[in-house]
Amino acid sequence: MGILNVTPDSFSDGGAHNSLIEAVKHANLMINAGATIIDIGGESARPGAAEVSVEEELARVIPVVEAIAQRFEVWISVDTSKAEVIRQSAKGRGAYHQRYSFADRARRAAGRRGNRTAGVSDAYAGTTKNHAGGAEV
Repeated sequence: MGILNVTPDSFSDGGAHNSLIEAVKHANLMINAGATIIDIGGESARPGAAEVSVEEELARVIPVVEAIAQRFEVWISVDTSKAEVIRQSAKGRGAYHQRYSFADRARRAAGRRGNRTAGVSDAYAGTTKNHAGGAEV
């Protein structure tokens, strides 16, 4: 699995892939290196990161999902907690959705989507902080 963060404040790559051109280039590199899944994230999981609106996350993720789906034969995973991002990315062949938290919301969204070809995975990350206020959840 190749991780593709399309955020300007990614803690892992410093926002190096937050343009469509750079995202597709990096996906190509990961696929050529053997990745069979590209995991796209449009909201930073960095501690203290501000929450991103649905509209902003859609603007970051959907063009990348569509571009990768058009160019490569690879599984696409979308790392999100937002139901609308799940719905829209599934239209562009984002077939597997995962998030480090907010799993119940993501599972409900995938179930309402109507297209059962996508899956939802959730991972336990221990105690997390909400993005804006720093309160434990």
